[in-house]
Amino acid sequence: MSAIKKKAEQPGVKRMNLNVPIDLHNSFKAATASRGMNMTDVLMEFIEQYVSKHGQSAKQAKGRRG
Repeated sequence: MSAIKKKAEQPGVKRMNLNVPIDLHNSFKAATASRGMNMTDVLMEFIEQYVSKHGQSAKQAKGRRG
């Protein structure tokens, strides 16, 4: 079983998919790799910062679909 599937099967983890233009994907992947990072970790950091600044608490958002 791949590491991605194992990670997604962990309790409390939700998989997200998004459509990104190929050129942007390639540029993002190269930019993160050049810094020794991966795209998932960079996106997770961004999402956490965004929610911290703009989002509701986890308790308030529970049960909402979006």
